[in-house]
Amino acid sequence: MRIILCYESVIPAKGGAEHYISDLARALVNAGHEVHLFACRWDASALCEGIIFHTIPPISGPRFVRPWRFAIYCLKLLQSIPHDVSIGFDKTFGQDILYPQGGLHSASRYHNLLKYPSKLSRFLAKIGRLFDPTSFSFSKLERQQYLYIPPYRILVNSQMVKRHFQEFLGLSDRIHVLYSSIDPSRFQAANRQEIRLNERRAWNVTSSTSVGLFIAMNYRLKGLSPLLKAVQKIPSEIDFKLVVVGNAKYQTYLQLANRLGISDRIIFLGFRDNPRDCYFGSDFLIHPTFYDPCSLVALEAIGCGLPVITTQYNGASELLPQNYQLVVNNPHNSEELSSAIVRLCDEPHRRKVSQLCSEIAQQYTWEAHFEEMLRHIQEVSDLKRST
Repeated sequence: MRIILCYESVIPAKGGAEHYISDLARALVNAGHEVHLFACRWDASALCEGIIFHTIPPISGPRFVRPWRFAIYCLKLLQSIPHDVSIGFDKTFGQDILYPQGGLHSASRYHNLLKYPSKLSRFLAKIGRLFDPTSFSFSKLERQQYLYIPPYRILVNSQMVKRHFQEFLGLSDRIHVLYSSIDPSRFQAANRQEIRLNERRAWNVTSSTSVGLFIAMNYRLKGLSPLLKAVQKIPSEIDFKLVVVGNAKYQTYLQLANRLGISDRIIFLGFRDNPRDCYFGSDFLIHPTFYDPCSLVALEAIGCGLPVITTQYNGASELLPQNYQLVVNNPHNSEELSSAIVRLCDEPHRRKVSQLCSEIAQQYTWEAHFEEMLRHIQEVSDLKRST
C-alpha cells in the first residue's frame, strides 16, 4: 500500500510523537509498504531508508495560525498524490486516519486549569483564555478535524481520551483505542546492575535508599510542585530520595524544596539526553500529572520493571496493576500522594508490584501495537475502495 504520514517536524531525538512516527515509518517500510512523509523538517539520518519525503514550506506567522497553514498545505498535497491511506497525528485535517498523540485540545485546555491549586487561580486563568487567540483558534481547528471534515477512523491511545471525545465533542463512533507502546529492547542491558550502581554513586545514594524518579519537561503540568509538597509529608525515618530529570530550568522548584525543608531529599539532574539509565538507578516512577493521554515515561518505566505512581488524569493509569493504590485521584492531595510513595518504599511490596508491571509491559509491545495499526490501515483502505 501507499501510505502517507503527515506531521510538521519529524526529529526523533525530540521524543514523543516524532519518535513514534519514525518507528512507524520504519516498520511500514520493512513490511513492504510505500511510505511518504509530509513535513516541514526532518532528520533523515535518524529515519530509515526508503521513505519518500515531501517538503512542506516552513510555516511562519503567529502560533495560532501556523497549524492551519500546515494542515492546508497537507490537504492540497494529498489531493495531488494517489494513495491508499493517509494518517495525521496532530493538528491536521482531511487525512483518512487521525491518531492524536496529544489527545484532545479541549480536554488538555480543561485539565491545564487543574494545575492551579485554588479555585480563584483557576477562575482567573479561565478568564485569561477568553482573550487568548491561540486557544480559540485551536478549538476551532479541532472541530474542523473531527466534525467538519471527519476522518474514516479516529485512533486514540487510551480509554480516557475516548471518553473525552464524547464529553467535549459528542463523538462516540469511529473511535478505536490503540494504546501507545514502547520497544522493550531499548530498556534492556546486560550490565544493568553496574549501571544502577554507577548512577546511585553519582547521586550519592546508598543501595538501601528508596529512589523515586520524576521525568518531565513541563514541570508544572506534570505535577512537580504537589510532588514536592507530598515529599515533605514522608516520615523522616524513611530513607527516600526523589530524582528530578527533564527541564534544565529547575531553580523555582529548588527554591520550593528549600522552603519546604526537603532539599536534602531532592536530586535535580536537569536535562538528560537519554534518561534510560535514570530508570535503572531508581526504584519507581512518580508521575502526578494533570494531563497525559498515555504517558510514554510511564510505559518506559514499567518496561524497566518499575512500579508507577500516577493520577487518574493519565491514560496510562489504565494499564497499571489494580488494587495496589498506584493511581492518585487528585495530584494536589499531598496525603494521598505521600501515602502511595511510602507504600512503595517497602521493598517486599515494591518487588511484588514490580513483577506485575514487567508482565504488563510484555503485553504492550511495539510488535503487538504495529500489528493492530496495520489492521486499522487495511480496514480503512478497504472502506475507501468500497465507497
